[in-house]
Amino acid sequence: MPRRHFTAESYSARNSVGYLLRRSLNLILPRYEALFADHGFTFVQWAVLMYLREGLAQTASDICRDFNYDSGALTRVVDQLEQRGLIERSRSTSDRRLVELALTDEGRAATEATIPLVVDFFNLVFEDFSEAEVATLIELLHRTIERLQQLPSPPEADR
Repeated sequence: MPRRHFTAESYSARNSVGYLLRRSLNLILPRYEALFADHGFTFVQWAVLMYLREGLAQTASDICRDFNYDSGALTRVVDQLEQRGLIERSRSTSDRRLVELALTDEGRAATEATIPLVVDFFNLVFEDFSEAEVATLIELLHRTIERLQQLPSPPEADR
């Protein structure tokens, strides 16, 4: 029998994992935007660069899927990054239907230059946490993501 960590009787939105994750994200994103503004990036632009740097994505479709982001909006982001010379598009050698994305040398340098901003930000956020607590939080988030990926995907909403 699966473990039951929650009950309907004791459920509270304020202590809901979903609420807490969403609230954290809503507090992080505007601060990210402010961090990157002086460097000429939006958070989404920076995230695309990081995805390419980390090898988490090779195509815009990969990024859209992970971000749950509209493909038309992401195409505009990719266009902007390409116009600035930070990324390049090329046809896949294994499947000509796919357009792969890659960082240029300038894109890699711009991405590397912004990482200390994020490191400083999260060091500030977690300054009252022990190293073990931060490591536990990261581990728990990884486990949560892994478990969510194991669950059946919800059907797409009718539009």
